[in-house]
Amino acid sequence: MPNPIPSLAVTAFTVTSALGQGLEAHRVALGAGRSGLKPNDFSSEPLACWIGRVEGIEATALPEPLAAWDCRNNRLAWLGLNQDDFTGAVHAARERYGSDRIALILGTSTASIGATEEAYRRLDAQGRIPADLRRREIHVPHSLTGFVAAVLELNGPTLTVSTACSSSAKAFAHAERMIRLGLVDAAVVGGVDTLCDSTLFGFNALELISPEPCKPFDRARRGISIGEAAGFALLERSEAASDAPRLLGYGESSDAHHMSSPHPQGLGAELAMRDALARAGLEPTQVDYINLHGTASMKNDEVEAQLVTRSFPSTTRASSTKALTGHTLGAAGIVEAAIALLAMADGAVPGNAGCDEPDVHCGPQWALRNERQRIDVALSNSFGFGGNNICLAFARAERAP
Repeated sequence: MPNPIPSLAVTAFTVTSALGQGLEAHRVALGAGRSGLKPNDFSSEPLACWIGRVEGIEATALPEPLAAWDCRNNRLAWLGLNQDDFTGAVHAARERYGSDRIALILGTSTASIGATEEAYRRLDAQGRIPADLRRREIHVPHSLTGFVAAVLELNGPTLTVSTACSSSAKAFAHAERMIRLGLVDAAVVGGVDTLCDSTLFGFNALELISPEPCKPFDRARRGISIGEAAGFALLERSEAASDAPRLLGYGESSDAHHMSSPHPQGLGAELAMRDALARAGLEPTQVDYINLHGTASMKNDEVEAQLVTRSFPSTTRASSTKALTGHTLGAAGIVEAAIALLAMADGAVPGNAGCDEPDVHCGPQWALRNERQRIDVALSNSFGFGGNNICLAFARAERAP
């Protein structure tokens, strides 16, 4: 069992998803319980399903000096970076620490592969990709992180995390280790994932896509709805901002069980949650809210529901918000971390949208509708393919040790 760690200050954060661009758009949508899901209109051969599409990506243009990075994923990253004065916060940190003392750690599952898909669809008679897509910047998994490093003018360590749906949550853990070891003084973490045929048709081939809006933890759930999103956070030592929310801890684990199914008893997920509490120096009774992974797939929800029901008291509130945003894959961790931080700031528990009749394994912790209560401590779960699990623990500044 890990020992408690020094907490980090979350000195800035932002999120852009199907609910809108920036924190205020999300605050309003969460308060109204408004879903961003709509019938799929993506791709030349759209699947019959629902998606969480971000408005405005196609109309976004990158500045000319960044034109070589142009693709749909990096356009969404650009949209996300330019919300809530996030770039201003990073520039201020750069002035304090120097550009080589800030790490950049981002999660994504497919990065800019949508541009590569287009290149293959448009191969010429000689089998070459079209001239306008012959840009090495957009055909590598590190494209997202390279682009954001260029935008933010950061020269510290850069890392792309690709552990499926836990990717951008794991960025927080990597950042904590780098700061605690003295490798850097601050870190930009987050993730971006856009809709593309690889994910839509890939998940459909696995029979995981719901033909209707997803219904996490509902007895009649039929699978996931895929979304797209961008989110970022700036982490610094707690001395940098005495009133900023805190990252108290994290827990990581591997199921070592199956490529696409969780361990039947949720052993890996339970270990991640226990380790997060141990690093944060918390007991389960001190957790006020959990933003669940809650994808609306049959087995994932069943396992997570059992875990929460047996591990936490009825005073802990729990919900999934994927029926509002869609499952944003590599960006899911940062989206749900941002929602947990908003819940703490506003004293607002988001309801478990899409659930009318809870799974039999759901306990009294489930907040099916929006609730108001003070939230001092919040957890955020992210469980990826291959059993890559992580749980993040956040707290209000005054609650942090």
